[in-house]
Amino acid sequence: MSKQKPTRRKRGDQAAQLARTAPANLATPAAISSATPEERRHFKLGWWSLFVFVCLGIMLEGMLAFRVGWYLDVGDNETHRLMLRLGHAHGTLLSILNIAFAASLVRLSLPDYARTLASRCLTAATLLVPGGFILGGLFTHGSEPGLGIVLLPVGAILLLLGIFQVALNTGK
Repeated sequence: MSKQKPTRRKRGDQAAQLARTAPANLATPAAISSATPEERRHFKLGWWSLFVFVCLGIMLEGMLAFRVGWYLDVGDNETHRLMLRLGHAHGTLLSILNIAFAASLVRLSLPDYARTLASRCLTAATLLVPGGFILGGLFTHGSEPGLGIVLLPVGAILLLLGIFQVALNTGK
């Protein structure tokens, strides 16, 4: 008994049936326009900041590859390297956190105040934490980071507050 290939008409009917039963595409214009402002803001911030911090990482690798003295020479430049690497790493991680926050807002039923507070805190932390490291590394005073490092504790507190708001109001 040989299996016959389905006719063109039968294949068309199967494809139409599959299209009717397939789940809706979530990237439709209607789905995008129904996203909350926080979702759009955090997706945009997350992807753009990820782009910026990956570019920073590539630039740091380039300075390492081309043996740029300002970046590589031992001594005071150790602080430059450490602060810039920390800025790159924290910026990349916070970018991914923003994308995860945006993606999870649909599933979380956060009260408006918690969503707004968490959104503002995560946005500020994404700018302040890596910004503090980077500014502290660009303008050093001997082996000490520059004044920009004062942004770091403020950003860390805002990050903790934003995460706390989401954790506290998850599952309510």
